[in-house]
Amino acid sequence: MTDLSPFPVASRWPAQHPDRLQLYSFPTPNGVKVSIMLEEIGLPYEAHAVNIMKNETWGPEFLALNPNGKIPVIVDPNGPGGKPLALFESGAILVYLGEKTGKLLSKDPAERYETLEWVFFQMAAIGPMFGQLGFFHKFAGKAIEDKRPLERYRDESKRLLGVLETRLAGRDWIMGKEFTIADVSMIGWVRALKVFYEAGEILGMDAMPNVNAWLDRALARPAVQRGLNIPARPE
Repeated sequence: MTDLSPFPVASRWPAQHPDRLQLYSFPTPNGVKVSIMLEEIGLPYEAHAVNIMKNETWGPEFLALNPNGKIPVIVDPNGPGGKPLALFESGAILVYLGEKTGKLLSKDPAERYETLEWVFFQMAAIGPMFGQLGFFHKFAGKAIEDKRPLERYRDESKRLLGVLETRLAGRDWIMGKEFTIADVSMIGWVRALKVFYEAGEILGMDAMPNVNAWLDRALARPAVQRGLNIPARPE
């Protein structure tokens, strides 16, 4: 039996299956990257809902795992060298899982680095910009009288979607014919623009056929459908 007691997070969210990879997350655009990845690669895991609406990431148990206080994080009891590994930052987790299983990340060096550049593009640009747009368009930021912040994030988000629209011309997936961690990293965020942030109209997404077709293909994947709802939101 694997001993997870060195990780304080295991005392707050006890594992029923400690020999499996442990996922501590919430179904946000960042969180579902890892649950989608795990569903796609078929690696056994156990999901724990860390309720960000109740600030559970700021408790000492979670902060001991990720000092930045953000989901998702994992503990892999069978990490490198057979030793347990804790890992935060969704992009790093995607790369780790791709390398661990040999799935959704090419072993060809050139293709691998090209895939990674698109993952980093998501991490550095799409995530921060789309998230800020959501705040100023749908949440508390919409009450701010000065609309320049909203306009800034709207324009930048539209530009970033344009980058994707161009990249996806003649391609099924970000890397062409193969579904990879680059796609996994972006699905939740692009979906959120339309479904959660309700920003499709102000971004002119109807005029982006490549992005919409890519999103439809992604959302049709059974593993993606499952991953979008893992872990389930607490009632």
